[in-house]
Amino acid sequence: MKVTCYIERDVETGLYVAMVPSIPGAHTQAATLDELQRNLHEVVELCLQELSIDERESLPEFIGVQQLEVRV
Repeated sequence: MKVTCYIERDVETGLYVAMVPSIPGAHTQAATLDELQRNLHEVVELCLQELSIDERESLPEFIGVQQLEVRV
């Protein structure tokens, strides 16, 4: 199964933060990208195991990412 992950770097802590928006509870953080990859793999597997087959089959389909520029 393939899932789409979003990765950001927290400017205050310097930690990398990853989340899978389509899977409830699938988020983690780490000091390095390698560590983040391992953590994310583990948390996604655990979260998917908690979902029923029907829930897994009805996860949203990833379409794309778009950046918006706004004035503040």
